[in-house]
Amino acid sequence: MQVDFYHLTAGPVGAVLPRIAERVLEGGGRLLVVSADPVQRGALDRDLWAYRADAFLPHAQAGEGGEPDQPVLIADAPVPLNAARNIALVDGQWRDEATGFDRAFHFFDEDGIEAARAAWRALADREGIERRYWKQDPAGRWTQVA
Repeated sequence: MQVDFYHLTAGPVGAVLPRIAERVLEGGGRLLVVSADPVQRGALDRDLWAYRADAFLPHAQAGEGGEPDQPVLIADAPVPLNAARNIALVDGQWRDEATGFDRAFHFFDEDGIEAARAAWRALADREGIERRYWKQDPAGRWTQVA
């Protein structure tokens, strides 16, 4: 399984997540988006709706019904009610349940860097886990640094 650590330095997760979701869907996958913060979940819901005028990212929040049918599901826990094999942890908190997915996207900002480093180290010796570390440049482009 692959874990991609995304260090947000030039913008919020709401500006990045829609493109990740779009790529997952283009590849035929499903995505579970996890945040413990209900305000952040609501904001991400709006960000996914408003991503691009010429695009549609089908999604919903857990608890609204129809979870198994949602290609992108926003939830407060890492439970893939939509049968997702991809998970995005968007509140800066690593959850070890993410290792049960095929791919995990772990987003964090400067406030979460120490916790992200701890997660990176904890995953170092785990069998079958490939880690990648991405960082934004000042223009918002991503560079793989590890």
